[in-house]
Amino acid sequence: MHDNDTQSHDEAVDSGAPETSVAGDLARLQARVAELEATNAELHETVLREKAEIENQRRRLHRDLEQARRFANEKLLNELLPVYDGLESGLAVEGGDMAAMREGLNLTLKALLKVAENHGMAQVDPVGQPLDPERHHAVSMVAAPGQAPGTVVSVLQKGYVLNDRLLRPALVAVAKD
Repeated sequence: MHDNDTQSHDEAVDSGAPETSVAGDLARLQARVAELEATNAELHETVLREKAEIENQRRRLHRDLEQARRFANEKLLNELLPVYDGLESGLAVEGGDMAAMREGLNLTLKALLKVAENHGMAQVDPVGQPLDPERHHAVSMVAAPGQAPGTVVSVLQKGYVLNDRLLRPALVAVAKD
């Protein structure tokens, strides 16, 4: 009988151990789940903050681009103001000497060309050069003794390039064969 008592005592001890082990595993798993849920909540908040920051950066970039577009010509226009003032002053003069008015217009034109040059624009004035279909548009052919055929004899309208990119071709007359 003693063996039976020992056996029942061992069974009682053995049957208690799995319950304690299961309860311990359950507590550990619940703690781990709580820890993972907290980490998940932190990561979710981080993602939301990052998403909001990216949206804010996108809005700032959009606003900055809009401002840049709206005021891109500010420097150019500030440089054109003296030209505008010169033209207004010339138009305000009543009567007067045509030579003086012509000189004023010439100075105003030079100021305007200087502003254009400061911003990368240059005139295409090809008199005496061979016709370049990339930069010139021949509108007539004229007899020009002493000029090689295909040479630009006169410019009817000057052309312009902006940083080596053609804005408008020069309208030219070319020497005949």
